[in-house]
This record gives sequence, structure tokens and C-alpha cells, in this order.
Amino acid sequence: MKKTGIGKVALQFVLVEDTQEQEIAARFGEHGYQMYKGKAGSMESKTIFAAIETAAMRQDLIRENYREEHALYHATMEAFSGFCRGQVDLGDLLRSTGLVFAIVRGNLVLGDRSSGDWLAVVLYGQIGSPRQGFEHEAIGMGIQPV
Repeated sequence: MKKTGIGKVALQFVLVEDTQEQEIAARFGEHGYQMYKGKAGSMESKTIFAAIETAAMRQDLIRENYREEHALYHATMEAFSGFCRGQVDLGDLLRSTGLVFAIVRGNLVLGDRSSGDWLAVVLYGQIGSPRQGFEHEAIGMGIQPV
């Protein structure tokens, strides 16, 4: 059986209903994972990136240093690329987004401290035309060592 990795932890956390968030956070928190779930929506990618970075700093998932901020940036960029299906423009998106994001920090492999400290960012939500009703679901994930 495959071992659970940080990506699977982050995917479970972002997709779980609000009523189950604490249960997931407690279960994986016992293994040293720190996690946060937030919401963002915008037609500008910089707004989404800023929401994720601000949340990560406020929740003490990263500290203010180059290595950790750089890891978060690249994990977010990977997740954003998947969410936008590779059509990443760091300016205006020309489409609306409404998404839930999860940031998880912990070992790459559950229960394996030797796998090191990693960050996973998952974006899940709606993306599409700026006209209501023309959106569809999308998901993206990025994982980087800290």
C-alpha cells in the first residue's frame, strides 16, 4: 500500500466539508502537520497570491525569510498553473475565480521524519467567464521543500 504524502493530506483538507475540518486538522496534526484553509476570489492573480502568502505568514506556516517565502511562492505557482490549466498570467486573469485554498506544512511522507519539511498548496474552486453561471470546477496542487 502506498504511503500517504503531504499532497494527499492537503487534498483531503481542501476538499473536506467545513464540519470535518477540525477532525482532519487534528488527525494529521498528531503527525506534525500544520494546516490552514482559506478562501480567495478575484480576476487578478496577484490578489490570490497575496491572500495565500498573507495567510501563511499569519498562521505561522512560513517565517519571513527567503527560503520559506520562496518555497511558498513556487508551491503556489505550481498550484495556480494546475488550477488555470497551464495558462498562467500573473496579471489579469480575464476570468473570474472563486476558490478555497489549503496550505499544509510537514513531512513529505506521513510518519517519515527523514523525508524533510515541505509545503503543499492546493487550490480548488470555480474558474471561468466573468459572467455568472459560466464557471467550472478546477483544482491545482504544488509541493516544495522548505
